[in-house]
Amino acid sequence: MSWLRALDEFQQRHAFMAVPVAVVKKFSDDEAGTYAAVIAFYGFFALFPLLLLFVTVLGFVLQGNPSAQHAVVNSALKDFPVVGQQLKANALHGSGVALAVGIVGTLLSGLGVTLAAQNAFNAVYAVPRKKRPGAIPARARGLGVLLTLGFLQIVSTVASGLVSGGFGGAALVVAGLVVSLALNVLLFFAVFRLMVDSSVPTPQLWPGIVAAAIGWEILQAIGGAYIGHVVKGASETYGTFATVIGLLTWLFLGARMVVYAAEVNTVLSRRLWPRSLFAPPNEADQETLRAIAKTEERSQHQEVDVTFHTEDGA
Repeated sequence: MSWLRALDEFQQRHAFMAVPVAVVKKFSDDEAGTYAAVIAFYGFFALFPLLLLFVTVLGFVLQGNPSAQHAVVNSALKDFPVVGQQLKANALHGSGVALAVGIVGTLLSGLGVTLAAQNAFNAVYAVPRKKRPGAIPARARGLGVLLTLGFLQIVSTVASGLVSGGFGGAALVVAGLVVSLALNVLLFFAVFRLMVDSSVPTPQLWPGIVAAAIGWEILQAIGGAYIGHVVKGASETYGTFATVIGLLTWLFLGARMVVYAAEVNTVLSRRLWPRSLFAPPNEADQETLRAIAKTEERSQHQEVDVTFHTEDGA
């Protein structure tokens, strides 16, 4: 086991290894994978009423203009590469019933996503339960996130249309990538600032925001490649299974990526590295574990105290 101790000491002495190890270890300590799975679960159910609402509104607004319908759908739905290809321009029809169902479904399922995200961020930032927002404030904050993201989706649609109309060839690719990354940064800035506890300063959020924006861009490319090489060549039956499995996987990876980005923020801002893998808990380990224990404070009259013992039990 001496080589394990040597490996542990090496990663603790070198920041290029210590920081990633600390992020992964804190992700495990926070049981953040469970939170990411819950976000993906609610996201899966939220996606369909959202798309129903989106195409219904477009059906009203762009009725009688097939070319505009096609352009908007292709630009706006690129953020959902596994599902977006399934919608065609001729599917855009205005319907009062569909509009009502889409609004109600989007609000209910969307709030489920935002509440799950708030729980994940509160766990990552070790916010004690007694200091977390109550049921009504949490849902009000979630509603604000939904409205903000909806507005950003509209901006994304318009910006994508302008870019595609003003450039061509390589310039189009570069401009599209720059615009997409900028919009991703704006989107995740809104998510992190509205979802993370207000006690966390905004400058401490930027590493995770940038990491999430880049990660989301990569996931979009992976989703598009999946559609082009797996779903497109499959039969109708297996193509449906491939679409559903791909969508669930894409949402799960996206949720984990966002939570990992939040972990990067906490590790860097609170300097929770290096972490000990095989030796007794060091200072960063103790601070992390102490904060996790104190998240269980549920009453203003409750205070959790944490002590650590040496190897000999003293």
